[in-house]
Amino acid sequence: MAKDLDGGITRLGEGFEGVEWNILGQRYFPKADCGSTFSFETNSEPGQFVPVHIHPNQDEFILVQEGELHVKLDGQWSVARPGDLVRMPRGIPHGYFNKGDVPARALFWVSPAGPLRALFEKLDRMTDVEEVVRTSAAHEVDFLPPEANA
Repeated sequence: MAKDLDGGITRLGEGFEGVEWNILGQRYFPKADCGSTFSFETNSEPGQFVPVHIHPNQDEFILVQEGELHVKLDGQWSVARPGDLVRMPRGIPHGYFNKGDVPARALFWVSPAGPLRALFEKLDRMTDVEEVVRTSAAHEVDFLPPEANA
């Protein structure tokens, strides 16, 4: 049975229930979690990125709040700035990169929620990139080979 949404406010720079994850150096704060959606805030320092990957069963969105993110979506590069919404349909390869010289902050969400929260819980403070890729695949996130990031 899908989890119901808990009402309330999750403050800027905080995760609900005080949760914060460190995933390969990036800070993630869960904002809302229920069966229909899972949302989280990311904080990406210059040079940080999430390589091109596919969610076969989830649509994903990014609302950029500060800085800018270079997004590769279905082989095409674009730049998302504060206030821009990036729409990434399920099954389409995508990745995001902070190629700027200032931190970027964004609100992400996926629909349906699927196993993404469970994945982030497992990835928290994991440092072995190969294990990150294997664990992600077991949670419906499939990373493409490194050349997909070019």
